[in-house]
Amino acid sequence: MTRLQVIDTERCVGCQLCMYACQRRFGKGGIGSAAIFVRSRGGMGRGFRVVVCRACSDPPCAAVCPVDALRIRKGGGVILQPNKCIGCGHCQEACTIGAIFWDDRANKPVICVHCGYCANFCPHGVIALVKEGSKDVIK
Repeated sequence: MTRLQVIDTERCVGCQLCMYACQRRFGKGGIGSAAIFVRSRGGMGRGFRVVVCRACSDPPCAAVCPVDALRIRKGGGVILQPNKCIGCGHCQEACTIGAIFWDDRANKPVICVHCGYCANFCPHGVIALVKEGSKDVIK
């Protein structure tokens, strides 16, 4: 099993290509429904922070879902079952790093599926897909 990992945030220049790539994966333009977010640390001089699901082994988002719409993913993280989701938002509140984003149009969470599509577009090697239990980057 693989998962997306932030390798080095110091290399991030805030280009948001990862966000555009994620959105493109769904065949949409823009960045409104991306499952990864690049945020300023408080000014250009302080750099950027990449916010994405860290594939928790015991994800608090799944624990608070009242309808079991978040299935535990082998290797960490969760898989959203949109047909079960009632849009309560408890999962977003429970995520300790703020890595669950919200699709207002669908009224459902947007959660990284660790496909690595975004990593293929990062020109600075900030994020990468890695094998579970390894530090080997998958190219």
